[in-house]
Order: sequence, then C-alpha cells, then structure tokens
Amino acid sequence: MTEQGFLAGGIDTSRPHPARMYDYYLGGRDNYWVDREAAQQVIEASPEVVDSAVANREFLRRAVRHLARSGIRQFIDIGTGIPTSPNTHETAQSVDPDARIAYIDNDPIVAAHAGARLLRAGNTAFGLADMRNPRSILDHPAVSGLIDFTEPVAVMLVSVLHFVSDDEDPAGTIALLRDALPAGSHLVLSHGTADFHPDTVGEAVSVYRKATANLSLRSYDDVLAFFDGFDLLDPGLVLVPLWHPDGAEPGPEELRKIGVYGGVGRKPQTN
Repeated sequence: MTEQGFLAGGIDTSRPHPARMYDYYLGGRDNYWVDREAAQQVIEASPEVVDSAVANREFLRRAVRHLARSGIRQFIDIGTGIPTSPNTHETAQSVDPDARIAYIDNDPIVAAHAGARLLRAGNTAFGLADMRNPRSILDHPAVSGLIDFTEPVAVMLVSVLHFVSDDEDPAGTIALLRDALPAGSHLVLSHGTADFHPDTVGEAVSVYRKATANLSLRSYDDVLAFFDGFDLLDPGLVLVPLWHPDGAEPGPEELRKIGVYGGVGRKPQTN
C-alpha cells in the first residue's frame, strides 16, 4: 500500500538535498550533480563523513535486527532517505516475514524511489510527511492503516534529527511520538556530533546551509536528552560502531573516523 500524495513538480533539483547527499556518501547513484558537488565539498572538509555514513547505516541494520529478534514486529522509519539495501523492511522481515514497516520522508524524490523499491514487499507503506509535524505522521494513512498502536512499535529517527534546529523543537517531536506509543515500544536514534572533529565540521555545516536543510550537530548530553522517557538499552548512547557490533569491537583507529552517536531506548510500563 502507498499514500504518497505529491506532485512531480515538487521535486527540487536546484539545491542539494541531505537525502541525496547521504546516498552519495554511501556510494549510491540516486543523486544529482548539485548533490554530488555539495557532498564532495563536505568530504573534503570532513573526510570522516563517509565512514560515519557507512557506520550509521550498519547501526540501523543491527538495531532493527536486534529489535525484531526481541519480538518487535512494527517499525516506523522516519526520514527514510534514498532507499539503500538492506532496508528496514528487508532486515526486519528476514527475522519475521510478517513484520510491518511504515516509511516516512518529506522529500518527493524519496517517495518516487520508495514506490519503486520499498513497496514491492508486503506489509510496507510509504507516507510523505514531515517530522517537524509529528501529528501528520501519526495520522497519515501509511501509518494509521498499517501500524497497530495497541502493540509495541519501534520508531526510527536515524541520522535525521540533526536536520531539525532547536527552534523547531526536536525534543517536542520525540515527546509527542513517545506519548502515542504503548509501553514496550522503542526509539532507535542516531545523531551527528562535532564532539570529536571540532576543527573540521565548520565547513561541512556551511555547505548544508546552502542545501534544503541545515545541519545542527549536537553534543553527547544533548543527544542523550532526546531519550527522555525511555530506558536506554545496553550499551547506552555510544558511537554507532560500538552498538552491538558484529564481530570484534572496533578499535580507536576506526572510532576516530566516526562522528555519529546512536542508541536504542525502550518505553517502560507506567506505574
């Protein structure tokens, strides 16, 4: 099923878009010259962005697999971006073929790719909505028609909140989503930071000012605050390669290339 609700004329290729830049970092081809030029400027200023993007994608896969194995069967993936395999539904449905996944993004070109790649599988839907208006996500037919809010849900905000400024109240967005979820639901969140590369991220941030969304990097404590009302699962909020790594734990040399925190929280039972 799909409720995309956009016009082709809504696709803006005149300015770089974070989703298409991210696709470029991951080695994808679903981007335009303007995106590649901007992404290359970011890479030249902050070479760690490519390793961070790859590590972040792997974090998404491990987190979804972990939750699916623990019994979570419903996922709302907000800020989907250009689909890159393995996607959320591919990962979750490899554990449970009946898992249901609602994808949400605010970019019409992502919607076009979603129609071609994400909706061929059963129990998937895509909705065009903006995380700055979380009520529009919860009320969207792609979510309300697929997700049962009487059962636990995993809400995924993977590398998306750093495109929401403090003035746009990202904490309020999470709080509204959290309050709509039943106990036992989870928040999967990753977020870019300048904690480890303060001398190189300035130029990268300036590049995003010319894109369709600005970049708001946040500190460890700022990102941790987004988990208010959730109990963090082990190992807590960490650099993304450290969250339940496949194989040996990465060493200092690998971690030195990463500028993304990630964690998974669980909504507890109310007293």
